[in-house]
Amino acid sequence: MRLSAKADYACRAMAELAAGTPPTKAERLATAQDIPLKFLENILLDLKHAGLVESQRGGDGGYWLARDAAEITLADVIRAVEGPLAYVRGQRPESLDYGGVAEPLRDVWVALRANVRSVLESVTLNQIATGELPELIRTLTADSEAWHSH
Repeated sequence: MRLSAKADYACRAMAELAAGTPPTKAERLATAQDIPLKFLENILLDLKHAGLVESQRGGDGGYWLARDAAEITLADVIRAVEGPLAYVRGQRPESLDYGGVAEPLRDVWVALRANVRSVLESVTLNQIATGELPELIRTLTADSEAWHSH
């Protein structure tokens, strides 16, 4: 799986919001996570349109989570800035129609999406902010093979 810079930055900014005291200025988020400010402002707009953050302009303004950090998953954040978690050539895996020996690939792509969901939907912003990751994540990262790229 390839995670875009946009999705990575969105998750990092949301973790900062979950750990901080609202409202938080975009400049502070950008500095804390070394994210280009203009790029972050566009990401925050996407997150606002998705109902994940709220904002207020002015000297006392900034951004804050629209819901409790324990209710927002990494999957929510990534979907807000990237759309569905797994696409194949711009299509949802279940809508693919392969013929011949390639027919089972559709099931593989659907299974891949299910596994990505199981990880990203199990981790909340609160868990990231507190460093208390779910057992699923601890189990998967305990396998030394998880740390090697292939």
